[in-house]
Amino acid sequence: MKRSLHIVWHLLLGLAAVSGFSAIVMLLWNALLPQIFGITAINFWQALGLLALCRILFGSFGGGRMFAGGGKFHKNLIREKWLNMTPEERKEFIKNRHFGHGFGHDFFNADESGKKN
Repeated sequence: MKRSLHIVWHLLLGLAAVSGFSAIVMLLWNALLPQIFGITAINFWQALGLLALCRILFGSFGGGRMFAGGGKFHKNLIREKWLNMTPEERKEFIKNRHFGHGFGHDFFNADESGKKN
């Protein structure tokens, strides 16, 4: 009984969140776009459809999973590789790469204390 009540509570919260986001999209659309671009106003169901279309085209609306570090797609592999390099390997890496002119050269040529070599 307690579990089914928990599920119903989460469904109601989910419905409230979706309804709230749809209302916000509808209100913002109707407040801004008709005056700026001359586009017609939309209703609640059109705003809900617009949210669904954005979800399909652009993926998730977040939910915190991206920052939890759970999957391999959310890890910064280059940063991890950099952190695992020794100072000599870092210097060799920088020497063999061509960064844009002026970007970070002073930083990369500095020693641990921040003084230029």
